[in-house]
Amino acid sequence: MKIIACGSVPTVIAPEKYFTGRVLQTPIIETEAPARLRALLVAFEPGARTHWHTHPLGQTLYVTSGAGLVQTWGGPVQEIRAGDTISFAPGEKHWHGAGSKTAMTHIAMQEALDGVHAEWLEAVTPAQYSG
Repeated sequence: MKIIACGSVPTVIAPEKYFTGRVLQTPIIETEAPARLRALLVAFEPGARTHWHTHPLGQTLYVTSGAGLVQTWGGPVQEIRAGDTISFAPGEKHWHGAGSKTAMTHIAMQEALDGVHAEWLEAVTPAQYSG
């Protein structure tokens, strides 16, 4: 058993090379091999979002507060709200973030394949974000 005490893992500002706008990340768990789970609490200010990206083994989001947006490549922009669970298939190109006027926080859960949790791609354009 391992207990990670509240406050023992710092919250960080997400890197601009993967996000647009102000995003805070608080690690929840990064398991050691042979397990491969990573979970983070991610807080997006209004208008903030990820860049397009994929996950080799998929990703699950659980929205804990607020309202936001998600989109898969070629699909429509969809609204998400507190209590929603979103599941992306392995390799599915997508982005997620806050609404234009609403903050949104979610727990992001994904597993690594050969140590890789995500492949980061291009920024989401304002036109793509607007739908």
